[in-house]
Amino acid sequence: MATKLLCTLNGPVQVRSGEPVELVFTLSNPTDKRVRVLTWHTPLEGVLNKIFDVSRDNVEVEYNGPMADRALPSADSYITLEPGASAEERVDVAFSYDLRAPGTYRIAFRGPLMDVAQEGQQVPAPHGGFRAMDVSCPAVQVTITP
Repeated sequence: MATKLLCTLNGPVQVRSGEPVELVFTLSNPTDKRVRVLTWHTPLEGVLNKIFDVSRDNVEVEYNGPMADRALPSADSYITLEPGASAEERVDVAFSYDLRAPGTYRIAFRGPLMDVAQEGQQVPAPHGGFRAMDVSCPAVQVTITP
């Protein structure tokens, strides 16, 4: 049985300049244990920080969206993923990154997951400790046309 969470990122292959660039982020739990995942810095909470690496024709595109400033998380900041379950969220990357110029864009989730609690572990972690988990999430390419 798998021991890590899985991530996928899907989106359109081509979009006209100025249109939304909606990506679907899916986080899956292929393990046989329930986990709780802090949604901060993931698309599961929307785009509230620089959670994607975006480049156009190999040149970085700057993040220009909101920046969340927060205290420590509460239990409500986590989602529960049962064994075999997934969580999915759709986000418009063009809202936080300037994707108007024609070209080929590479968009990748930065990761890691900030805090992943295994079954039986307290959330949030005591004393503000985080149990980060790397997650492999293949990048997508979107071509913006005039």
